[in-house]
Amino acid sequence: MLKAKSLLLLVTIALATVASYAQDAGRKTISLNDQWTFQKENGPVEKVSIPHTWNDKDVLDDTPGYYRGLGIYKRKLKLSDDAKNKNIFLVFNGVAQETEVLVNGKSAAKHIGSYTRFIVPITEFLNYKDDEIEVRANNRFNEDIPPLTADFTFFGGMYRNVSLLITNPVHFSQSEQGSAGVFITTPQVSAASANVKINSVIENTSAQSKKVHIVTTIYNTNGQSVATQTSALTLNKGNGASINQDIKSVKNPELWSPESPYLYRVITKIIDAKTKAVIDQVSNPLGFRWFKFDADKGFFLNDKPVKLMGASRHQDYENLGNATPDALQVKDIELLKAMGGNYLRVAHYPQDPLILETCDRLGILASVEIPVVNTITESQAFTNNCLNMQTEMIRQNFNHPSVIIWAYMNEILLRLKFSNDKPRQQIYFDHVRELAQKLDSLTGKLDPSRYTLLVNHGSWDLYNKVGLTKIPMIVGWNLYSGWYSGVPADFAKFLDRHHKELPNTPFMVTEYGADADPRIRSFSPIRFDKSIEYAIQFHQVYLNAMLSRPFVAGGMAWNLADFNSETREETMPHINNKGLLTIGRQPKDTYFLYQAYLLKKPYLKITSAQWNDRTSVADSGLLVSTQPVQVATNQKLAELFLNGKSLGTKEAVDHIITWQVPFANGKNQLSVVSGELNDQADINFQLQPFTFADSQIPFTNMNVLLGAKRFYINEKEHTLWMPDQPYRKGAWGWIGGEPYKGTNNRITYGSDKNILGTDHDPIYQTQQVGIKQFKFDVPNGEYELTMHFAELVGGETKEALAYNLDNNHKKEVEEKRIFSIAINGSSFMENVNLAADFGYTTAVEKKTRITVQNGKGIAIDFTAIEGKPVLNAIQLRKVY
Repeated sequence: MLKAKSLLLLVTIALATVASYAQDAGRKTISLNDQWTFQKENGPVEKVSIPHTWNDKDVLDDTPGYYRGLGIYKRKLKLSDDAKNKNIFLVFNGVAQETEVLVNGKSAAKHIGSYTRFIVPITEFLNYKDDEIEVRANNRFNEDIPPLTADFTFFGGMYRNVSLLITNPVHFSQSEQGSAGVFITTPQVSAASANVKINSVIENTSAQSKKVHIVTTIYNTNGQSVATQTSALTLNKGNGASINQDIKSVKNPELWSPESPYLYRVITKIIDAKTKAVIDQVSNPLGFRWFKFDADKGFFLNDKPVKLMGASRHQDYENLGNATPDALQVKDIELLKAMGGNYLRVAHYPQDPLILETCDRLGILASVEIPVVNTITESQAFTNNCLNMQTEMIRQNFNHPSVIIWAYMNEILLRLKFSNDKPRQQIYFDHVRELAQKLDSLTGKLDPSRYTLLVNHGSWDLYNKVGLTKIPMIVGWNLYSGWYSGVPADFAKFLDRHHKELPNTPFMVTEYGADADPRIRSFSPIRFDKSIEYAIQFHQVYLNAMLSRPFVAGGMAWNLADFNSETREETMPHINNKGLLTIGRQPKDTYFLYQAYLLKKPYLKITSAQWNDRTSVADSGLLVSTQPVQVATNQKLAELFLNGKSLGTKEAVDHIITWQVPFANGKNQLSVVSGELNDQADINFQLQPFTFADSQIPFTNMNVLLGAKRFYINEKEHTLWMPDQPYRKGAWGWIGGEPYKGTNNRITYGSDKNILGTDHDPIYQTQQVGIKQFKFDVPNGEYELTMHFAELVGGETKEALAYNLDNNHKKEVEEKRIFSIAINGSSFMENVNLAADFGYTTAVEKKTRITVQNGKGIAIDFTAIEGKPVLNAIQLRKVY
């Protein structure tokens, strides 16, 4: 059990930012993001700028897999004459994943790992005339380099900022695992005083000894010096040295917290003892605070209880892959703060330096981890790479006030090996446990002031049996009851079980979530329908359970934003939709729900305003269609108005209030009021007639999903799709058949397969099987009819995602399916064989014009020749 600790943490220097160093203080940092050429192995050469990835497009296409191989970057480097007496370094913030750097054709350095900074000294390779830098990056699968498998994409490329660092021969060390060479802790912090320890590592690469002074000064936000210390040091030629400085009793320090993230500045200088010139200088922000975890009472910061609530984050962005510009990375943390979050799980790998810098500035606590995910390789090389990644991660991020936890494994027993050889599997388990113990021990040695964390998936018995719950200081659980398995109510039972059976071990819920495709809505939400409405219900259950249990130190929603996972299919192929934001960082209803739960200031939001284009059939005998509207709030009561008329005052239940709203055709203005708070939304509604004979509701078009209980919004084409209905005389609907049901336990209706040839998979992922007829009892006129088909049974069998824990597939039985279609008695398609004619899981669209006369309407007949006819979706548009 770790006692209350004190810690002084400062932001690691941002080597990619020129402003991080005084340009007249002995060093210069110059961006090298421009003027690169790039080519894949044996591929064409193109001009690129950094950040860059070669996988921004191929991870989104319908072809399984993406390029994992060699990419070659080249750039000319022109240096002025005054650089000849300096030390020159290249600083790479992130290159995936095996890297070799060559200067003028000679190998200068190699680096393993995609997610940590590395610094390359290149002075000895330069000619100062026509220097050329070549970076050879390779994101191939390598069994000795984590991650081996994961539910995210392993983008290749030089995807973070690159810079040139020029220093004097005497400088802060650039050989400390990519760090700034200055490491700061606080052995004691209280509201009354704080002590500071600074360890600086210095190099002298010159041919002569040097006497210097190391001067460290702490400044407050007003620029006033609050403490300083000077130490004398003699550096032998060609050698380095490490020096410790103790600054005692900083009086009445301003404490760092999420509510008040006060940052001091610590400037450390190397000064020539003879000339008094500044030889080198670095500046780091500094935050004072202390913290502890308690197995019964949760987390405490500065002796105050704090529930750690927030999200995890992946670093990729819509259409950019992981080559994300600086401004967008900062925006992510600002969105987390605006949500009311106070915690970021930097998952599943160290991220751009900007992320933790922004956490420091905004007051977001954080954990960081290395990408040892799902499984390990039992080799010394794999172990060594894990240990080196952990060392780099800690050394590079050592000084951040936001970081309180170092983590090192995620769901490591998810993909079990040797399931058919139990004795061999036990040896594998022993090796996993040994690696975990090595990583935990290394972490404690490198930084005894922070906690360690190992994250498990929800297999309680397995992780306890292997012994992984006994190694870290904090246990993390990734729990998805009600999504991948079980029901939401199982979640609270798991929390209570941990507290009962591991009463002395603090824990956090490090992942939880449900896919929420922003294009899918439902009034009958069920597990795996991907609707926003199911996700709202899911998160309410989880938030209530965590917030009501003090022993749960915190919860991190999975994920802050949707992210790329190339192997996924489902409604939005290659995207994991569990984000509270879209992959383009647009808020979903779930994001607003979190604001209602977490924000301390009064909050009121029409969450359903996100669904501002709607359609449905009119209520019987009325000129309106009644649909639910939800409002998220942290107030007790609110009143909703429709076009200025009150729909009543209601009380919030779990921070949501729902009204049944009678929408009329056209524009509907909603307004919600609670005290001085208010919010507005305009809903455009396309009302469908209850019967086509209703002249007061003109029919223009409708789009219907067969076998579905959900709505789909095609925002690109501005089409609204609604669920089907059985045929009703005078109206429309299907006759015969039943909704398609897949072969796994997760999905109540429809398929989660990737539909080829379309970006609108939900149109084709449900169908009516065995349909006999579809009718539209429309009046006489000219109409355009479009039918959509896809063969959902058969095709290539793909490996089930390990994350779908009850993914118990029945064997998919292919049946020959041949049928014919007639419209109003005239043959339209004969002997249709979707699989043979178009291919499995391939979008098929068939369109025709129909003249309706003599009051016959439209009747589409499906005749089975072999197997059962199917229809996935249908559209009807009145031409005139």
